[in-house]
Amino acid sequence: MDGVIADTAPFHFLAWQKVAQDRGIAFTEDDFRDTFGKRNPEIIAEKFSKDISPQEIDSLAQRKEELFRRIATQSIKPFPGVLNLLLSLRSAEWKMALVSSTPVENIELITHSLEITGLFDTTVADRDVLRGKPDPEGFLLAAERLGVAPSSCVVIEDAIAGVRAAKNAGMKCIAVTNTHPAERLKEADRVVDSLEIVTVNTIESVLH
Repeated sequence: MDGVIADTAPFHFLAWQKVAQDRGIAFTEDDFRDTFGKRNPEIIAEKFSKDISPQEIDSLAQRKEELFRRIATQSIKPFPGVLNLLLSLRSAEWKMALVSSTPVENIELITHSLEITGLFDTTVADRDVLRGKPDPEGFLLAAERLGVAPSSCVVIEDAIAGVRAAKNAGMKCIAVTNTHPAERLKEADRVVDSLEIVTVNTIESVLH
C-alpha cells in the first residue's frame, strides 16, 4: 500500500523523526529508506535499541502510527496510474488482496480517502501475521484467503523486502521504482518506473 498505492513516505518519515527526536535519537533519510516494507517492531529494534522491552516497542509503534494518521489526514494522494490499474483489474474480474506491514487503521484511512475500499477481496495488516517482510507469511495468507495458488499470484511492490517476500512466497513480482532505483529491485520479474504503463495484459504476461 505505502509506496505502491499511496504516496505516504513523507508523512511516515515525519512521524518517525518525531518519535526518534522524543528519545534523543537521530533518524535520517537513509534510516528511513532502510525501513521500507518492514514492520514497526523490527524497525524500532534496529533503529532505536535491541534491548527495548516489548511493552515499550508497542507504545512507540502506537505513538508513531497515531502521528502518521494525524499528519496524513486530508493529504493522501495516489501514485500515477494506480486507480486506473485497480479498476481495470476489478473489471477483468481479478481477485485482489491488499497486503501491508501497517496497522489496519492506516489501511482504512488510506483506502477510504482514495475510495478504493471495495476493490479488494481481502486485506492483510500487521496484526494478521507474526513475521514481516521479507518473510512471505503475509503474501501466503493473502493467497490462502483468495483461494488461489501462490504460483498464480502477481505481487506489486516498491520495497526491497517486499520483492524478496514475494519471491520467497513463490509468486511473480512487478516492482515499481517509487522509492528505490531499479538496480535495487532487480530480484523482481519486471521493474517499471510507473504503474501508468502497467495493464491487465502486463500482469498476465508476467505469469506466463
